[in-house]
Amino acid sequence: MRRFGTALFSILLAAGAVAAAAQVVPTATGRQLSLSVGGMASVFQPDFAGEWQNPCTPDSCYPAAQGGQALFGAGAYVDLKVNRWIQVEAEGRWQRWHQYAGIHQDNYLIGPKLPLYRAGRATIYGKALYGLSRMDFGYFSGFGHGNFTDFAFGGGVDMKLTKRLTLRPVDFEYQYMPWWGNSSISPYGASVGVSYKIF
Repeated sequence: MRRFGTALFSILLAAGAVAAAAQVVPTATGRQLSLSVGGMASVFQPDFAGEWQNPCTPDSCYPAAQGGQALFGAGAYVDLKVNRWIQVEAEGRWQRWHQYAGIHQDNYLIGPKLPLYRAGRATIYGKALYGLSRMDFGYFSGFGHGNFTDFAFGGGVDMKLTKRLTLRPVDFEYQYMPWWGNSSISPYGASVGVSYKIF
Protein backbone atom coordinates (compact mmCIF):
# COMPACT_ATOMS: atom_id res chain seq x y z
CA MET A 1 0.00 0.00 0.00
CA ARG A 2 2.87 2.34 0.86
CA ARG A 3 4.41 1.76 -2.61
CA PHE A 4 1.09 2.54 -4.29
CA GLY A 5 0.79 5.78 -2.29
CA THR A 6 4.34 6.79 -3.18
CA ALA A 7 3.74 6.07 -6.89
CA LEU A 8 0.41 7.98 -6.87
CA PHE A 9 2.04 10.94 -5.12
CA SER A 10 4.89 10.95 -7.68
CA ILE A 11 2.43 10.84 -10.61
CA LEU A 12 0.34 13.70 -9.16
CA LEU A 13 3.47 15.74 -8.49
CA ALA A 14 4.70 15.23 -12.07
CA ALA A 15 1.26 16.13 -13.51
CA GLY A 16 1.16 19.27 -11.39
CA ALA A 17 4.61 20.31 -12.59
CA VAL A 18 3.57 19.82 -16.25
CA ALA A 19 0.35 21.82 -15.71
CA ALA A 20 2.24 24.62 -13.99
CA ALA A 21 4.77 24.77 -16.81
CA ALA A 22 1.95 25.02 -19.35
CA GLN A 23 0.56 28.07 -17.54
CA VAL A 24 3.79 30.06 -17.32
CA VAL A 25 3.32 33.62 -18.59
CA PRO A 26 6.01 34.76 -21.05
CA THR A 27 8.47 37.13 -19.40
CA ALA A 28 8.82 39.31 -22.53
CA THR A 29 6.74 40.25 -25.55
CA GLY A 30 7.85 40.10 -29.16
CA ARG A 31 9.92 42.90 -30.65
CA GLN A 32 7.79 45.86 -31.77
CA LEU A 33 10.55 47.90 -33.43
CA SER A 34 10.32 47.63 -37.21
CA LEU A 35 11.69 49.39 -40.29
CA SER A 36 10.09 49.47 -43.74
CA VAL A 37 11.27 51.10 -46.95
CA GLY A 38 9.06 51.87 -49.93
CA GLY A 39 8.68 53.53 -53.28
CA MET A 40 5.86 55.73 -54.53
CA ALA A 41 4.43 57.54 -57.53
CA SER A 42 2.84 60.97 -57.02
CA VAL A 43 0.81 63.67 -58.72
CA PHE A 44 1.03 67.18 -57.20
CA GLN A 45 -0.36 70.63 -57.89
CA PRO A 46 2.77 72.83 -57.41
CA ASP A 47 0.78 76.03 -56.71
CA PHE A 48 3.06 77.99 -59.02
CA ALA A 49 2.06 79.01 -62.53
CA GLY A 50 5.32 80.76 -63.35
CA GLU A 51 4.01 84.09 -64.54
CA TRP A 52 5.21 86.90 -62.32
CA GLN A 53 2.22 89.10 -61.54
CA ASN A 54 3.86 92.38 -60.66
CA PRO A 55 7.40 93.52 -60.06
CA CYS A 56 8.43 94.42 -56.55
CA THR A 57 7.70 98.00 -55.48
CA PRO A 58 8.82 99.86 -52.34
CA ASP A 59 5.50 98.92 -50.71
CA SER A 60 4.89 95.35 -51.79
CA CYS A 61 6.14 92.39 -53.78
CA TYR A 62 3.92 89.85 -55.53
CA PRO A 63 5.99 86.79 -56.34
CA ALA A 64 4.00 84.76 -58.85
CA ALA A 65 0.67 83.63 -60.16
CA GLN A 66 -0.46 80.65 -58.14
CA GLY A 67 -1.87 77.46 -59.59
CA GLY A 68 -0.03 75.71 -62.37
CA GLN A 69 0.10 72.41 -64.18
CA ALA A 70 0.13 69.19 -62.17
CA LEU A 71 3.50 67.50 -61.77
CA PHE A 72 4.12 63.75 -61.74
CA GLY A 73 6.93 62.28 -59.71
CA ALA A 74 8.59 59.33 -58.05
CA GLY A 75 9.74 59.04 -54.48
CA ALA A 76 10.87 56.88 -51.60
CA TYR A 77 9.78 56.64 -47.99
CA VAL A 78 10.99 55.03 -44.77
CA ASP A 79 8.72 54.07 -41.88
CA LEU A 80 10.22 53.48 -38.43
CA LYS A 81 7.80 51.93 -35.96
CA VAL A 82 8.93 52.03 -32.33
CA ASN A 83 5.60 50.78 -30.99
CA ARG A 84 1.87 51.04 -31.74
CA TRP A 85 1.75 54.81 -31.15
CA ILE A 86 5.30 56.02 -31.82
CA GLN A 87 6.08 55.99 -35.53
CA VAL A 88 8.23 58.20 -37.77
CA GLU A 89 8.07 58.64 -41.54
CA ALA A 90 10.71 60.17 -43.81
CA GLU A 91 10.09 60.80 -47.49
CA GLY A 92 11.81 62.15 -50.56
CA ARG A 93 9.82 63.06 -53.67
CA TRP A 94 11.16 64.17 -57.06
CA GLN A 95 8.44 65.72 -59.22
CA ARG A 96 10.03 65.98 -62.64
CA TRP A 97 7.44 64.83 -65.21
CA HIS A 98 4.70 66.82 -66.96
CA GLN A 99 6.50 70.09 -66.30
CA TYR A 100 5.09 73.41 -67.39
CA ALA A 101 7.86 75.66 -68.73
CA GLY A 102 10.51 73.79 -66.74
CA ILE A 103 8.88 74.25 -63.31
CA HIS A 104 9.37 71.37 -60.89
CA GLN A 105 9.63 70.61 -57.16
CA ASP A 106 11.47 68.18 -54.88
CA ASN A 107 10.54 67.45 -51.24
CA TYR A 108 12.59 66.08 -48.33
CA LEU A 109 10.40 65.66 -45.24
CA ILE A 110 10.32 63.83 -41.89
CA GLY A 111 7.94 63.67 -38.95
CA PRO A 112 5.52 61.65 -36.81
CA LYS A 113 3.01 59.23 -38.30
CA LEU A 114 -0.03 58.31 -36.21
CA PRO A 115 -2.21 55.22 -36.80
CA LEU A 116 -5.81 56.34 -36.36
CA TYR A 117 -7.94 53.29 -37.11
CA ARG A 118 -7.42 49.63 -37.97
CA ALA A 119 -9.85 47.55 -40.02
CA GLY A 120 -8.63 44.07 -40.84
CA ARG A 121 -5.39 44.40 -42.81
CA ALA A 122 -5.85 48.14 -43.38
CA THR A 123 -4.59 50.96 -41.16
CA ILE A 124 -5.73 54.56 -41.61
CA TYR A 125 -3.05 57.02 -40.53
CA GLY A 126 -2.33 60.72 -40.21
CA LYS A 127 1.05 62.43 -40.45
CA ALA A 128 2.70 65.81 -39.85
CA LEU A 129 6.04 66.31 -41.60
CA TYR A 130 8.65 69.06 -41.72
CA GLY A 131 11.58 69.63 -44.00
CA LEU A 132 12.87 71.27 -47.13
CA SER A 133 11.50 71.69 -50.65
CA ARG A 134 13.44 72.77 -53.68
CA MET A 135 11.65 74.53 -56.50
CA ASP A 136 13.01 75.23 -59.96
CA PHE A 137 11.22 78.24 -61.45
CA GLY A 138 11.74 77.23 -65.07
CA TYR A 139 11.94 79.50 -68.08
CA PHE A 140 10.33 82.41 -66.24
CA SER A 141 13.40 83.14 -64.15
CA GLY A 142 16.22 81.90 -66.33
CA PHE A 143 16.02 78.47 -64.63
CA GLY A 144 16.54 79.94 -61.16
CA HIS A 145 15.68 77.90 -58.09
CA GLY A 146 15.23 78.17 -54.35
CA ASN A 147 15.10 76.04 -51.21
CA PHE A 148 12.15 76.59 -48.89
CA THR A 149 10.98 75.44 -45.45
CA ASP A 150 8.06 73.03 -45.93
CA PHE A 151 5.36 71.86 -43.51
CA ALA A 152 3.24 68.94 -44.70
CA PHE A 153 0.04 67.47 -43.25
CA GLY A 154 -1.75 64.44 -44.57
CA GLY A 155 -2.86 60.89 -44.21
CA GLY A 156 -3.69 57.73 -46.04
CA VAL A 157 -4.12 53.98 -45.84
CA ASP A 158 -1.56 51.19 -45.42
CA MET A 159 -2.78 47.70 -46.31
CA LYS A 160 -0.77 44.59 -45.41
CA LEU A 161 -0.44 42.23 -48.37
CA THR A 162 1.99 39.75 -46.79
CA LYS A 163 4.16 39.62 -43.69
CA ARG A 164 6.73 41.81 -45.47
CA LEU A 165 4.82 43.76 -48.16
CA THR A 166 2.45 46.67 -47.48
CA LEU A 167 0.45 48.45 -50.16
CA ARG A 168 -0.23 52.18 -49.79
CA PRO A 169 -3.24 52.62 -52.11
CA VAL A 170 -3.61 56.30 -51.28
CA ASP A 171 -1.70 59.00 -49.42
CA PHE A 172 -2.87 62.62 -49.45
CA GLU A 173 -0.59 65.52 -48.54
CA TYR A 174 -1.09 69.26 -48.15
CA GLN A 175 2.14 71.26 -47.99
CA TYR A 176 2.67 74.79 -46.77
CA MET A 177 5.77 76.86 -47.55
CA PRO A 178 5.35 80.00 -45.42
CA TRP A 179 8.53 81.81 -46.46
CA TRP A 180 8.32 81.63 -50.23
CA GLY A 181 9.87 84.97 -51.11
CA ASN A 182 7.52 87.59 -49.69
CA SER A 183 4.56 85.25 -49.94
CA SER A 184 3.63 81.60 -49.38
CA ILE A 185 2.47 78.70 -51.50
CA SER A 186 0.53 75.50 -50.72
CA PRO A 187 1.25 72.54 -53.00
CA TYR A 188 -0.97 69.49 -52.55
CA GLY A 189 -1.26 66.05 -54.05
CA ALA A 190 -1.61 62.30 -53.71
CA SER A 191 0.66 59.28 -53.91
CA VAL A 192 0.44 55.51 -54.20
CA GLY A 193 3.21 53.17 -53.09
CA VAL A 194 4.38 49.85 -51.75
CA SER A 195 6.86 49.11 -48.95
CA TYR A 196 8.99 46.19 -47.78
CA LYS A 197 9.54 45.42 -44.10
CA ILE A 198 13.27 44.94 -43.42
CA PHE A 199 12.82 43.94 -39.76
